[in-house]
Amino acid sequence: MTNTILVTGGTGELGRHVVPLLAAPGRHLRVLSRHGRPAPDPGSLSASPVERVERIEYVVGDTVAGTGLAEAVTGADVVLHLAGGPKGDDVGTQHVAEAARAAGVGHLILISVIGADRMPIGYFRRKAASERIVAASGVPWTVLRATQFHSFARTMAGGMARLPIVPVMRDVRVESVAVEDVAQRLAELAGQPPQGRVADLAGPQVRTLEELIRTLPGRAHPQLRFGLPGALGRAYRNGENLAGPGADRGTGTWEEYLGAVAA
Repeated sequence: MTNTILVTGGTGELGRHVVPLLAAPGRHLRVLSRHGRPAPDPGSLSASPVERVERIEYVVGDTVAGTGLAEAVTGADVVLHLAGGPKGDDVGTQHVAEAARAAGVGHLILISVIGADRMPIGYFRRKAASERIVAASGVPWTVLRATQFHSFARTMAGGMARLPIVPVMRDVRVESVAVEDVAQRLAELAGQPPQGRVADLAGPQVRTLEELIRTLPGRAHPQLRFGLPGALGRAYRNGENLAGPGADRGTGTWEEYLGAVAA
């Protein structure tokens, strides 16, 4: 069994679900975070999943700045690189890959996004660059591409639904996935040998942006339907952000997610 697993971004939305699934006898968990151990939420009646896992070592660092990585990767057998953001994703991955190679890490796992090499959006392009960095790193690797989380779809649709006139991009379809399903798959991969690019993971349903907006609570606003122009419009019309026929499917639905958020 793996002795030490490092999770970058272990206190983020995905990391908070992954880390508890990695806990096992004889396994040491280490989390790289910009802020160290998360403080308990004073407004919550119960601890978060990460807070309930004992014996987690926290290292303060930043993947984009490259700080804290040498300490974090020392002695690690597996690195799950989950840290990311709107900017600097590829830079952070380069720093993690270099540190992992120098430390002799045996398995580097990267979470990426479906359509990374096809969608003309900066976030997707940086994910594609991160995949290339990992593949060329000299460290045995695994890359899992997933669709974006239900929470992202809710933020996108909710922001539009609150406007006086709702802009509906009729070309946009999404296949959002439950973060719990992605976390489960990553935890499984952490206990397996490096596999290169594994099957993509998508949600169980494809929905239009208009359908997502319609399912959100609140009063109905007038809608303005329009098509996206240029390369981005073509990419969405062609479903470049959607999973292909060989993808695995999560089980957590959009409706279940909305119900949990409202509870």
